[in-house]
Amino acid sequence: MVFDQFGYIFGPYLLHMKVLRQYPCLSLNTLGLRVDANFFVRVASIEELPGIRKFIRDRQVRYLILGGGSNVLFTGDYDGLILKVELRGIDEVVNYGPHVLIRVSAGEDWDGFVDHCVKRGWGGLENLSMIPGSVGAAPVQNIGAYGVEMKDCLECLEAYDMDQNRMITFSARECRFGYRDSIFKSTYGQRMLICSVTFRLRKEPMINISYGTIRQELERMQVKEPGIADVRKAVCTIRSSRLPDPLLLGNAGSFFKNPEVEEGVYNSLKSRFPAITAYPTERGTFKLAAGWLIEHCGWRGKRLGRAGVFDKQALVLVNYGGASASELLELAEKIKNDVKERFGVYLETEVNII
Repeated sequence: MVFDQFGYIFGPYLLHMKVLRQYPCLSLNTLGLRVDANFFVRVASIEELPGIRKFIRDRQVRYLILGGGSNVLFTGDYDGLILKVELRGIDEVVNYGPHVLIRVSAGEDWDGFVDHCVKRGWGGLENLSMIPGSVGAAPVQNIGAYGVEMKDCLECLEAYDMDQNRMITFSARECRFGYRDSIFKSTYGQRMLICSVTFRLRKEPMINISYGTIRQELERMQVKEPGIADVRKAVCTIRSSRLPDPLLLGNAGSFFKNPEVEEGVYNSLKSRFPAITAYPTERGTFKLAAGWLIEHCGWRGKRLGRAGVFDKQALVLVNYGGASASELLELAEKIKNDVKERFGVYLETEVNII
């Protein structure tokens, strides 16, 4: 093992991997929090993983698998090793009846991949346009938007088991997807590093414009018979108008999950608040719009020190510059308390707090 000012270079079992020390993580989180990691490594190939695992075990350090950093809130410097997944490639397309199967590496940019599919006429992911982050992080959260969840198109994925030093293939069923949840979040935690994801997409797409905001935007665009490119354009326009660019204003997208309530609870809320926004689920429950709840507690556009609630979308907490994790968490807690007091509904954070 050789040490220099840049970090550790492993010769005997991994020639090109570098582990860097005291690495600044400002560029690794879209909330713009200034924290450091004790150790940092870029995962550019699957062959590097056994060497990284050996480093972790030899030094008995904790580790964090990171994609695009768009859904994390660091509460302070990270005392361990951050693994930044940078596996690249969209390299396998198989025709399968009315579908195509496409395999994409975990480090690919999610929206870039969606654009890749839409341009080729492969439907299913267009409603998930402009969601920040990487392909490998998408299954962990089971990302979703505008009536579509990632699980709807996932065929299988490959993950490296950090405990057992082996690759495992998970079917969509084995991933145990839920609302912003999966087995990788609720059960395995950091044990599985997702390396690639295979999607099943339609060659003759079925357009989903069930959300009124998409229909309204398509009407504004004067599109009467939309294709997937039109849906993607509409979604991108909506998101651009409502969500801040993290390069200009630090944020992690939706900070809270939309709470799910039983029908009786929803009916009670509806009688008290006729304008409440909610969507029925396949389970017979109702998903309340957390943004609506927060806005009607008077929080939209408000600031608490250097942290605040975005003035165009109350679901988004923002860093106006130099905000600390404690400021953001204090703001989130005040919002939760107000929503609970007024509506009797508890908000859960969607952002992963590290």
